[in-house]
Order: sequence, then structure tokens, then C-alpha cells
Amino acid sequence: MFLLLLLVMLLLAINYQNNLMFATTFLLGSLFVVAILHTYANLSGIRINFIRGHACFVGEQAAFDLTLTASGTRQYESIQLRLAEGDGRAIDLLEQRQLNLSLYQHTHHRGPLQAGALLIETFYPLGLFRAWTWLQVDLQTMVYPRPVAGGSLPDLVGSGSGEQTQERLGENSGGEEFAGLEQYQPGMSLKRVAWKNYARGQGMHAKHYVELSDIRRWLNWQLWPELGTEARLSRLTWWVLQLHRMEEEYGLLLPGLEITPNRGEVHRIQVLEALACFALNAESDSGTAEKKP
Repeated sequence: MFLLLLLVMLLLAINYQNNLMFATTFLLGSLFVVAILHTYANLSGIRINFIRGHACFVGEQAAFDLTLTASGTRQYESIQLRLAEGDGRAIDLLEQRQLNLSLYQHTHHRGPLQAGALLIETFYPLGLFRAWTWLQVDLQTMVYPRPVAGGSLPDLVGSGSGEQTQERLGENSGGEEFAGLEQYQPGMSLKRVAWKNYARGQGMHAKHYVELSDIRRWLNWQLWPELGTEARLSRLTWWVLQLHRMEEEYGLLLPGLEITPNRGEVHRIQVLEALACFALNAESDSGTAEKKP
């Protein structure tokens, strides 16, 4: 359209022999050529470093950190950056020669997420031209299942397995495990009296029995059998966040995976990553098998 406008102006200038129209046409033509160089130079020499990706939950936007550095003393204006499946952002590199920024990408599925290609473009200075390029972003992050509230905390006690449940036990009176001797009190059953100790002259004592139980929290895959895979993972994710907030110890039991109860940020990330990656390989293999003839 701009070139067509110049052609019309040139024809009119020739037809009317108007020097002012000639000057305006040639001036705009010169700007057209010079704008090519300036638009290209507005991207040339920028260095982009990919820093890190930030984990998020399904439905949120995953953030990826980048650093842009200007070369030499050149100033860069109106540079637009956008990930393939995200929103764009415009930045300038004027007095500030280095800029840290975050770009966001929409998430739809749990599991590892590779950042999409980065589009960097500019229309500077006149908007007549577009200089652009696609860059492959070497960043990855983890998308956790969407947390959905449900269940109750009492349902999560004492669900551990085998050896793990013996590491931290609580005692309840009335069991069958011998816990020691206590001073005999009137009214106690004579069956509990430690007669051997009494015969040795050590006084009247009664045997104390307790019931051992696991007092740690276990997030067990079998807690909600009526739910599907994604619904269970969402509920387990919600309880991970709740128990972490309350600073309680908790463990995770999934088919083929057991994470020992613990607390802290590192443990929270370990459990959430296990939930995010659960059965992904099996689903991938199943999908590949279905595509084969």
C-alpha cells in the first residue's frame, strides 16, 4: 500500500510537473529504504540467555525467565517477545543495557513442560517493516495436577506399608504390646499384676499393654477408589498443599511408588513431581501402540 501510494504520487507529480510533489515522493521513498536498515538493526546484536522455568499447576501459566542484553551503545526500542503458546510482551533497551523478564505459557496437561519456541520481532521505527525470528527455548518446567479439595484428614492416618510404618509409632492403651510396668492401683485386674516382681519384693506393679499405630500422614492412592486417575491426583495434590502448610509429616503411596514421610519444601516438590509424572509413560506407550497398524 505504501509503494502504491508512492507510485500514485509520482504519476501525479509527473503529470502536473509539481516540484513539491516530486520532493515529497522522493523523501518518502528514501524513508522507505532507510526504514529497512533501522528495522533490521533494532534486533541485530541482542543477546538472549534462558535462565529457568517455574513450576505451576494445571490451568495456570508457566513462567520462564530470560535475560536480554544489548550490545555496544545501540539502543533498542519496541521489541516484542512471545512464546508460541503464551502472551506477548514489549520491552525497550535504552539506558538499561540488560533486562530480566518472564514470559508465560498456558498449560493444559500435567507433567514436564517444554517451553515453546520464542518469537522475537519488531516493527520499529515506522511500522512499514517487520523484522522477526523464532528461537528454540532450552527451558523446561513441571506442571503439577490441579488441586481439588476433598476427603478428610482422619482418613489419612495409618495407611503406611510394611517397614515404613515402624519408623514412627504412637501408643494407645488397651492393646497387646507390652510397654512396661506401672504402679498397681486399686481396681486393676489381678491378671495384670507382675507376680514375679512382687515375689522378689519389688512391690505391687501391673503390666502395661498398648496398641501401636502409625501417627504419620500417608497420602494413599487407595483412599478414593470411586474417583478416576486425574481426580485422585488432584485430590492428593490438594492434601499435599494442606499438610505442607500445617508443617506435618506426610508420605505418598502410589502404585509402584512409595515416598517416605517427611516435611519441608524439598519434600513437597518431590511429592508433587511424583504426582505430576504418575503413569505418564504408560499413557504415552498406550497411545503409541494404538497408532500402530
